Amino acid sequence: MKRPLFLLLSGLFAAVAPTSAAPPNVLLITADDLRPELGCYGSPALTPHLDALAARGTTFTRAYCQQAVCNPSRSSMLTGLRPGTLGLYVNGTHFRELRPDVTTLPLWFKDHGYTTRCAGKLFHNWHTKEKGDPRSWSAPEFLHYANHGDDVPMIDGPLPENHAKHSEGLRKYGSVGMCEAYDVPDEAYYDGRVAAEAVRWLPELKKGGPFFLAVGFWKPHAPFNAPKKYWDLYDRAALPPVDPRWPAGAPDIASHPSTEILGPPDKQTKPTPEQVAEMRHGYFAAISYLDAQVGKVLAALKENGLEENTIVLFWGDHGYHLGEHGLWAKTSNFELDARVPLILAPVAPEHPGAKSEALVEMVDVFPTLVDLIGLPTAPGLEGASLVPVLEDPTATVKPAAFTQHPRPPYPDRSPKKEPEVMGYSVRTSGWRYTEWRNWETGAVEATELYDHREGVRPELENVVESAPDPEALEEARRLLRGQFPMKKP
Repeated sequence: MKRPLFLLLSGLFAAVAPTSAAPPNVLLITADDLRPELGCYGSPALTPHLDALAARGTTFTRAYCQQAVCNPSRSSMLTGLRPGTLGLYVNGTHFRELRPDVTTLPLWFKDHGYTTRCAGKLFHNWHTKEKGDPRSWSAPEFLHYANHGDDVPMIDGPLPENHAKHSEGLRKYGSVGMCEAYDVPDEAYYDGRVAAEAVRWLPELKKGGPFFLAVGFWKPHAPFNAPKKYWDLYDRAALPPVDPRWPAGAPDIASHPSTEILGPPDKQTKPTPEQVAEMRHGYFAAISYLDAQVGKVLAALKENGLEENTIVLFWGDHGYHLGEHGLWAKTSNFELDARVPLILAPVAPEHPGAKSEALVEMVDVFPTLVDLIGLPTAPGLEGASLVPVLEDPTATVKPAAFTQHPRPPYPDRSPKKEPEVMGYSVRTSGWRYTEWRNWETGAVEATELYDHREGVRPELENVVESAPDPEALEEARRLLRGQFPMKKP
């Protein structure tokens, strides 16, 4: 791996003496609610642009978020700190309310001479301009705050017919469906406008010193409202069928009410098979819409002569359920929620098109990008650099990846405004082990063990009471309790 090292004086590249070439730029691309449902991961999703990016770089097939909900996951990745270190487990709290002076990934680059810009949702959308993170950016963010339900098609003249037929409520969260298939341009929705803005910025960024450009796409988060041409890419009947079975022996606490899609528990109605099929179709359509916008940004990077000296990293903030396990959306510790896409294309990659099975976490992104550039290491980061894996795709940097999630799923909505139980989960090479601990006492209230060894269909049976490999269970328990120590009596 060719890693240019730069002498940074006073944190400004004006005083840099490079050893070989100009410092590389960074293009960080984010997707919202995207599980690894991409062609390069073996999915039937049509994602030619992200597949092309994967062919240039390294695809991490076992990458995991630290909590499967937007704000904690994004805040964790962008600070390099775990949710427990931040004390942040909910969407409604800005990370700076808890850690006012914490350094973020873009802020670290800004402090070391980079121009930093953000188009779209990168940090969580707290729905107000004031709650972005202006400290991290060289200029105001674009379309970084909004409500997903307000992503209505904006066009001149009347809307055409909505070709989604089985929705009950297009704009109201908790209304089964939330599907739209209008024949409108890409720019009618947020992500088309985000891509267009990023493309518009690149010629100007090219004129200055090195830049860190974050492009945060809002899809495939609900509502499922990609323009019709992306729905038309798929034969709904040919998409993989859903397996709604709850894992045998799994504790009830591992579940959640899927409120984001199905509504409050006391008002829920079971989706019809037609609605299930339409929502799954809409999710795939949204992925292809997202991919097309990524393609526009990558094409502009190349057209501006920036591709050869820009590190490109694509990631998803957490996974997603589409009816599997009877669940919708996120907020669990299951594999489908914890596992995320991660593709990293460095400058002059040694192994283009490589796929790595190394266990990696989103807290690893911050130290990896710093390492690739040759910046000083930010203090207190809790992840590990993935550069050894870029140099050798068979390498590993850690024995396990960790995810956690509280119960209730959104504790800030509960009377106590804090968790009652926390689920701590560890993913090793062959197993997922989870402990649900009482928040106040630390007592273990339930446990789960799922077999992820090759050839075993994962997470359909909790085998913790009859572990096929007792030594592997003990090792997973040791790793989990090393990361999340038990409370002392």
